[in-house]
Amino acid sequence: MSTSHKNIHSQLSAAGLLITLGIIYGDIGTSPLYVMKSIIGEHAINKQLILGGLSCILWTLTLQTTLKYVIITLNADNHGEGGIFSLYSLVKKTKIQWLIVPAIIGGSLLLAEGIITPPISVSSAVEGLHIFKPDIPTIPIVIAILFILFSIQQFGAKLVSKFFSPTMLVWFSMLGILGCIQIFKNVEIFKAINPYYGYKLLTSDKAGEGFLILGAVFLCTTGAEALYSDMGHCGRRNIRVSWIFVKTTLILNYFGQGAFLLMHEGKTLAQLGSSNHNPFYLIMADWFQPIGIVIATFAAIIASQALISGSFTLINEAMRLNFWPKVRINYPTDVKGQLYIPSINWLLFLGCVGIILYFKESKYMEHAYGLSIILGMMMTTTLLNFYLIMKRVKWYFMTPLITLYGTIEIGFLYANVSKFMEGGYVTLFVAIFMIFIMSTWFLAKKISKNYTQIVKIDDYIKVLGELSHDETIPKYATHLVYMTNATRSDEIEEKVMYSILRKRPKRADIYWFIHVHVLNEPYRKEYRVTEILKDDLYRVDFYLGFREPTKINLMFKEVIKDMVSKGEMDISSRYESLNKNNIIGDFKFVLSEKFLSNDSDLTFFEKIVMNTYFVLKKFSLSEGKAFGLDNSSVKVEQFPMVLHPPEIINMKRIEKSNPNM
Repeated sequence: MSTSHKNIHSQLSAAGLLITLGIIYGDIGTSPLYVMKSIIGEHAINKQLILGGLSCILWTLTLQTTLKYVIITLNADNHGEGGIFSLYSLVKKTKIQWLIVPAIIGGSLLLAEGIITPPISVSSAVEGLHIFKPDIPTIPIVIAILFILFSIQQFGAKLVSKFFSPTMLVWFSMLGILGCIQIFKNVEIFKAINPYYGYKLLTSDKAGEGFLILGAVFLCTTGAEALYSDMGHCGRRNIRVSWIFVKTTLILNYFGQGAFLLMHEGKTLAQLGSSNHNPFYLIMADWFQPIGIVIATFAAIIASQALISGSFTLINEAMRLNFWPKVRINYPTDVKGQLYIPSINWLLFLGCVGIILYFKESKYMEHAYGLSIILGMMMTTTLLNFYLIMKRVKWYFMTPLITLYGTIEIGFLYANVSKFMEGGYVTLFVAIFMIFIMSTWFLAKKISKNYTQIVKIDDYIKVLGELSHDETIPKYATHLVYMTNATRSDEIEEKVMYSILRKRPKRADIYWFIHVHVLNEPYRKEYRVTEILKDDLYRVDFYLGFREPTKINLMFKEVIKDMVSKGEMDISSRYESLNKNNIIGDFKFVLSEKFLSNDSDLTFFEKIVMNTYFVLKKFSLSEGKAFGLDNSSVKVEQFPMVLHPPEIINMKRIEKSNPNM
C-alpha cells in the first residue's frame, strides 16, 4: 500500500472529515426525504405513530448503524479496506468453505441496491417540484438527471467529488437547522427518545400496521452497508468522528418532521394543503422550498454517485475472487482505487430506468427498497460472527452481540417480507440473477481447476533446454510466455507442455511461465523470479492485492528491465546479426482458450454449470485483454476440457478370416 493511502487511515483531519461527508453518507444522508413519509403513509397522524416511529428511528440508528457498523464492523478492516468481499477475504482464512455463500449473496444484494437507490433518491427530491406545479411530469426529469450522472462516470469523479463534500456539508447543516426550527415549536417531541414509545407502537395495531411499521423505519439505516464498503476511501477515524455530526443532523431533522406532524394530529398527509405530501418539504418555509429542492436534488445525485462507484469496486473485487466474468475496466484518473466499468455502468443505468418506469413514483419504490438490504446486512452479520471468532473475542461478549443483531435483523426481515408482493420482488429477483452469475462462475472455475492436469517441471527441463537450442526447428519466438494457474513454482499444467512440445514444437530462446497470486489484502504489488534453467527457463510470480489492476504486459516489462539492469539475463536476440547490433528479441504470449470436450461425461448439475459458464464467457473479456496484453503479441490456442474422462473402451479385434467379410 502506498504511503499516501496509509496516511488516510491513520490521520484525522478537517479535510478528511469533509471528504468523508461527500463520499460515505450520500445514501443514509438522503433518507429523511422518504422515511417519515413512508411511516405515515395513508394513515391519520396520531401521537403514538409519530413518537413510536421516531423512537424506532433513533434506536435503529443507534444500535444498527452506530454500534454495529461504526463501532464494531469498522474494526474488521482488511489493510484499511472494508466491504463484504474484504470481510470475506479475512474470514476465508478460517478454511470454512460455506462462508462463500453469504459473501456471494451479500455482494449480489449490494449490486441490487445500486439499482434502486438512485431512482428513489432522485425521484424523492425532484417530486418536490409538485409544490409549484402539481401536474409536472417528473419521470423524464429523473431519467435525464440519471443519464447525465451515468454518462460522466467515464471521466472519473475526481473533479465532481470536489463539489460533493461542500454540498453534503450544506445538506446536513440544512437538515439540522430545519429540524431545530420545528423542534423549538414543539419540544414534546423529545419524548420519542424513550424506547418505550417504540415498543408500544410495535406491539400495538392502533397505528395501523403495528410491528410491520419496521419496514418503513428500516429505510433510515439503508446506507450502513455502503458506509462500511467505502471505509478504504476515507479511513475509520474520519468516519467515526464525522458520524457524530451526521447522526445528530439526521435525528434533528427526523424529530423536526415529527414535531411538525404532531401539530397536525388527526389529518392525513394529503390533507395538509400541499400538492406535495412529503413532510420533508412541508417543514420548509415557502420562500425556502425552491432552494431546498435544489439542494435535495444535488444530495440525491451524490447518493447515487456513491452507489455507482461502489458497484464498480464491488465488481472489480468479484472478478479478482473468481465470482464474476472478466469485463473491461478503465482507470479514468490517477486516484487510488478509482475505476470505471462501462458494461456495469450502463447495465445499472438500464436497471434504474426500468425501476423508474415500473414504479413511476418514489412512494411505490419504497416497497422495493429494504428487503434486499436487510438480507445483505444479515450476510454481513454472519461473516462478522466468524471474524469475531477468528479474532478470539470472548464468548460472553460475542454471543449476546450476535444474538442482539440476529434478533433485530430477523425483526426487520419479517417487517420487510410484507413488501415482497408490493415491489420487493423486483430487487430480490435482480439479486437472484446476480447470485446465479456469481455462483455459476465460481463453481465452473472450481470444476475446471479440479480437472486440470498438473505435472512437474523437472520432468521437462532437459527436453526444453534441448528444444531451445535445436536449430532444425524454426524459431517460434525469442521469448515465449505462458500464463499458468499452477501455484507451485515447480509445477505446470500439462496443457502448457503439450502446447510447447506436441501441438507444434515451439522453439524459443527463453521460456517464461507467469502466475498471478490474488492476495487477501487490497493494495500490494510484488513479484518473485525463479530461475529454473539458466538462460532458458524462468518463472515469474506476481503478488497483487485484490483491488490492484492486472496489467501483466507493463508489469512483465518492469521485471525484464530489473533483471537486465542487475545482469541476471541477456534479452538480446540470439541471431548473430541482430545480437551484435543490440536488437532486443520479440516476446510472444500464448494463452489457452478452453472448450468443453464431447468426451466429457457430466452430471446434470455440471452440465448446467459448465454450459452456463461458456455462455457467459462469450460476453466476458478475453484472457489477453483481462491480463492487459497487447493483441499483436498474443497467440490464443484452443484446448479441449475433458471432465470425467470416459472409461477405457474394451474393443475386440476381429481377424479377417473370410474373404467375403
